[in-house]
Amino acid sequence: MRLQTNIQLKKQTENPINYHSKMILLGSCFSENIGAKFDFYKFQVLQNPFGILFHPRAIEKFIYQVVSEKVFTDNDIFFKNERWHCFDVHSTMSSSNKETLLYNLNSGIKSTYLALKNASHCIITFGTAWIYRFSETDEIVANCHKIPQKKFAKELLSVNQISESIQNIISFLTSINPEITVIFTISPVRHLKDGFVENSQSKAHLIAAINVISKDKNIFYFPSYEIMMDELRDYRFYGEDMIHPNQIGIQYIWEKFINTWFFEETIPIMHEIEVIQKAIL
Repeated sequence: MRLQTNIQLKKQTENPINYHSKMILLGSCFSENIGAKFDFYKFQVLQNPFGILFHPRAIEKFIYQVVSEKVFTDNDIFFKNERWHCFDVHSTMSSSNKETLLYNLNSGIKSTYLALKNASHCIITFGTAWIYRFSETDEIVANCHKIPQKKFAKELLSVNQISESIQNIISFLTSINPEITVIFTISPVRHLKDGFVENSQSKAHLIAAINVISKDKNIFYFPSYEIMMDELRDYRFYGEDMIHPNQIGIQYIWEKFINTWFFEETIPIMHEIEVIQKAIL
């Protein structure tokens, strides 16, 4: 008797991951979960230099800023609630000191530029197609920084708008690294603050947009969201908030990713590192 539906995943033979791979992870909080796995097993990885970025436009803008080597100035930041913030980054980057924030922003641009030029893989996780536009400037923001919601207009990106963002992301990445392998995935985290129907609309737009692009050379899709929804159809794989995958769910998706994307010769090395890590931690 079968008690589970399984997604058939094809073993990737084009540029699989090993300990020589250099990876950049960008996107939603689920990319942080997977990034923690890469860190644990001592892979070469740079993870969310500007903090969590939830939607395609925020990631597109970040990559554009990196490849154009943007220099952040006083004009790019603002003071609110006793801290300095930037609309292009997550609130974890905010600081009580203006110079500290500017230094961290510009250091992040420089380190990411160098990492992107030498990266073998860029793994991008989209969380939502919902965006917030700051009414005073008509600027799409990466994070609202607890500014009252009435100052923002909430919009759902269309499939065409997301496809355009993805195409721009790929163009920006390949402009400084033509051989980079780009892996897109959709976060299995449900954004239920948007509403149940609205969350489904958002995920559908993201999936449809990626499907248009993923047929291109060196562009791939890994079905994290589908694994969570169709293989792990049980709340025992969610955390207490019933929204985020718990450690069992994350581990399940991670093992699927390993079986799809990793060199076979890499896995025994990972097992050795795991033994050492567990003895240390």
